[in-house]
Amino acid sequence: MKTHTTPILALAAAAGALLMSGCSTPAHYVDSKGPATLVSLNQINIQDFYQAADDLVAGILASGVLERAPAQPAVLLVSRIINNTQTNFDMSLLSEKVSGALLNTGKIVVLNDTDAKAESQRQMNEFLGKGAARPKPYYSLSGKIIEDKASAGRTKQTSYVFQLSLTLVDDGIQAWKGEKTITKQGTRSAIGW
Repeated sequence: MKTHTTPILALAAAAGALLMSGCSTPAHYVDSKGPATLVSLNQINIQDFYQAADDLVAGILASGVLERAPAQPAVLLVSRIINNTQTNFDMSLLSEKVSGALLNTGKIVVLNDTDAKAESQRQMNEFLGKGAARPKPYYSLSGKIIEDKASAGRTKQTSYVFQLSLTLVDDGIQAWKGEKTITKQGTRSAIGW
């Protein structure tokens, strides 16, 4: 008696592939701030940066600290934001969102030392005695992101604490300090709805 295992195996493989393709989600675009977002327990997501930046900027604006600068708009220097998490990421995901949102209010201007061409031209103009003097920053923006993990049984919890402060450049006095904590809890990473 002859058995035909090859067609049966091919049919089983095709059925398996069809079944797996029905269970997967094809790649697609989502709104970075929208409700259908990936929630990862072991790292900071782009949505976490948006939420932290939005809340911290709202805190700065509500405090009225920017209006207390002697010259308006206040000059802001973005200083160091330290990553004290286990995940390596570009800190400009937070600093650019915060400084950009503040800049767009018209209440500050940002002193940019990261544009090499502009800085080179500014130094050349200063050497030649041309152009306006470089504005002196009144505030410095600095901060830190801290990670805290805990678990109980299969449930894991990760908290990310976003800390920012505005410091007066002349005397080092903190003019404003804010903190936003984002906590995620679950047994596994998931798509949130």
